[in-house]
Amino acid sequence: MMTTDLSALDFPTLLAALMRPSSLVELAVLVVVLVASGLLVWLLRGMRDRGRAGQGDSIPSIWFGTHLVDGVLFPLLALALAYVARRVLLELGQPLAVFRLAIPVLMSLAVIRLSVRVLSAAFPASAVMRAVERTISWVAWLGMVLWVTGVLPVLLDELDEIRWKVGANTLSLRNIIEGGLSAGFVMVVVLWISAALEARLLAGASGAQLSLRKVAANALRAILLFVGLLMALSAVGIDLTALSVLGGALGVGIGLGLQKLAANYVSGFVILAERSLRIGDIVNVGGFEGAITDITTRYTVIRAPSGRESIVPNETLTTTAVQNLSLADRRVLLSTVLVVGHDTDVLRLREQLVEAVVAVPRVLADPGPAAQLSRLGNDGLEISVHFWIDDPENGQGNVRSEVNLAILGLLRREGIGLSSGPQVLRLEAPAVPLPVKAPAAESAR
Repeated sequence: MMTTDLSALDFPTLLAALMRPSSLVELAVLVVVLVASGLLVWLLRGMRDRGRAGQGDSIPSIWFGTHLVDGVLFPLLALALAYVARRVLLELGQPLAVFRLAIPVLMSLAVIRLSVRVLSAAFPASAVMRAVERTISWVAWLGMVLWVTGVLPVLLDELDEIRWKVGANTLSLRNIIEGGLSAGFVMVVVLWISAALEARLLAGASGAQLSLRKVAANALRAILLFVGLLMALSAVGIDLTALSVLGGALGVGIGLGLQKLAANYVSGFVILAERSLRIGDIVNVGGFEGAITDITTRYTVIRAPSGRESIVPNETLTTTAVQNLSLADRRVLLSTVLVVGHDTDVLRLREQLVEAVVAVPRVLADPGPAAQLSRLGNDGLEISVHFWIDDPENGQGNVRSEVNLAILGLLRREGIGLSSGPQVLRLEAPAVPLPVKAPAAESAR
């Protein structure tokens, strides 16, 4: 009974083994493994979609991806089932050839899918990550080919001979490459966990709840990345006791040159913890007004109604005056000013102005608009019109324009003049023909 595993054979022996009729049995088993893996993924994906339909969950899945075999779950299931099938075939005395190729291929596919899905979720709009994903794919497939052909063990032995002494330790090129790969794998796993937890924390949150979950997500990601960095350094072979010196140097650097950066990070956590500013609030900072769309640990993004975005360091928000238009009351008072001639009936015009402004959409009826005679000037009578809105996120200039148009229409209908310096601009009402009087001389006849 032959129970030889071909994992240690060279490439010519593998090719010869693939030509044997017994390889057809392995190929049939491999097809069953792949079909079973695809069926399991399809069933699990259907269960997940039904759960999402009931809960309204729209978080992108790293496990399933966008297609049936696009996520991490399919290659991992196929790899696990292939390993079990390989063990069963060995117990039955089946010589292995196809599975020696299938297992490294599935392992490379799992590594590629894991890295691509995690990096896409952690950095969704990064062009650099696209290049990193392609590099990981090429490295994974190259490693698989070298392993199958038997070149990889020889190459690793040669790399192990390239050594140099660093302090009290002796490092080889093989140690550095293996440590770098291990560190990269650790960081990918950490990014995966942090991205999944952050997506879960932020799902379905809004307002104050969103701010609290945002600070928890930022703190969780920072802790996980710190732990992952320590594990990655340990995997490379760096003595972690040396970090005490690095920590002292880092403290001096923060005290001297990085105090602004550190202040921004501390301010970010203070803002999120105190909830003085929340995502969705309408604020005015340094003359720039807009809605807060994101609060990170270093800066806050404010988007104006015009579409422009301002990135404000968090320290600025904690050390300067910030007008929050939606912290306690979403109602905002707006005003416009007009100057009319001295002969205008101001009492009657005030009532007409209030009626015209309250009819404008978005203007609140409670508290309602008000018209006040604010100044008596040589150039005319200045009337200030005040009105309230409760949706400042929809813009303020547009509703002020609508109010001005309503006022202009009223003045034109009433024939009331607008004063401009020493002259009065008359907005005449539509002309009405008047009866023609006869000359005085003729009427006396």
